[in-house]
Amino acid sequence: MTPEKRSGFGSGVVTGLVLGLLVAAALVLVTGLIGDDSSDDPLVQARNVIEDNYFREPDGGRLDEASIEGMVDDLRRRYDDRFSHFFTADQLQDFLDSTSGSFSGVGLTVTEVPKGLRVASVLPETPAERAGLEQRDLIVAVDGESIAGVPSDVSTAQIKGPPGSEVDLRVLPGGEGPARTVTLERADVRVPAVRGRIRRTPDGDKVAYIRFFTFSEGAHGELRSEVERLDRLGAEGLVLDMRDNGGGLLNEAVLATSVFLEDGNVASTRSRTQGDQDYPATGDALAPRPMVILTNRGTASASEILTAALQQNELGEVVGTRTYGKGTFQEVINLPDGGALDLTIGEYLTADGSSILGEGVQPDVRVADDPDTEGADEGLDSGLEVLGEELPPAQQ
Repeated sequence: MTPEKRSGFGSGVVTGLVLGLLVAAALVLVTGLIGDDSSDDPLVQARNVIEDNYFREPDGGRLDEASIEGMVDDLRRRYDDRFSHFFTADQLQDFLDSTSGSFSGVGLTVTEVPKGLRVASVLPETPAERAGLEQRDLIVAVDGESIAGVPSDVSTAQIKGPPGSEVDLRVLPGGEGPARTVTLERADVRVPAVRGRIRRTPDGDKVAYIRFFTFSEGAHGELRSEVERLDRLGAEGLVLDMRDNGGGLLNEAVLATSVFLEDGNVASTRSRTQGDQDYPATGDALAPRPMVILTNRGTASASEILTAALQQNELGEVVGTRTYGKGTFQEVINLPDGGALDLTIGEYLTADGSSILGEGVQPDVRVADDPDTEGADEGLDSGLEVLGEELPPAQQ
């Protein structure tokens, strides 16, 4: 934090104050250095000086957390890494709950934006739906505290909590003012990995439309079951909506891709500590079908792996805008105190061996959704049109 500049004192008084501060600082440093601490570790020395000399008794656990946070923050700034984080024990549990697909919260999926959290979807029969929250609403504060610039795993943890407890969200409807405060009562929420239904192309052909929300544990099984269910209802093609799917578990990305890809490489990882590894398709794929994948800038991580694999193996046509371009992967490494480091340990390559870091997956047909067109979905409309053109003539 930049020191506050003050003015309005006489020059002699200001000089005396500054000198007094410098002398006091020098005394503290000297006292610490001539102590009896025999450790050569500067972090241990600094902590001991603080614990022995600070004018209030510090919390040792908080000092440890601050030290770890400082190291991770330096990595984030130095390498432009938005994805490494330190989790306290409570934050770690929230993270594990989110990957399991069930948690106590309000029933939203969100994407991180500079001002806070953008609502990607509102789950049915949840507190968020009952409160009238809608897609593209912008959450800017939680319980009166701004979440601008706060990592999404931290801000979403603030929204979660015990069932029956309340949380206040400051919301900008549609991302614009005027803001309103919404009080929600938390509840147990089950986040479905997918949700599908029959849609029709402009020519009237029945096709499957599946919204893929998250790569939580078991997501590939839900995806396969939903595709098979819609096939039985007469679907002749598939629109797979990956918009605002921020990813999840790497193994689920491989297994979900394997629902459509019989063999070949799905992705590869490169890591300084874990070496190089290829992730091939697992086999037993469904029969090929005309397919369109919908994307936007919220399509990230595991979603990009699946999207790129389908595109590069000519199993589907990508419609929308370029994806996020994450390109790195993280490992959650437990710490002795119950917390963990969610640390970037390598980068991943798509099915054809290319990196999408900062570049994303480029669409075959570029279509941008217009948030100002109420009730319209340009991406889905274009996807249905493209899919209809890919259906065999005998089915049209």
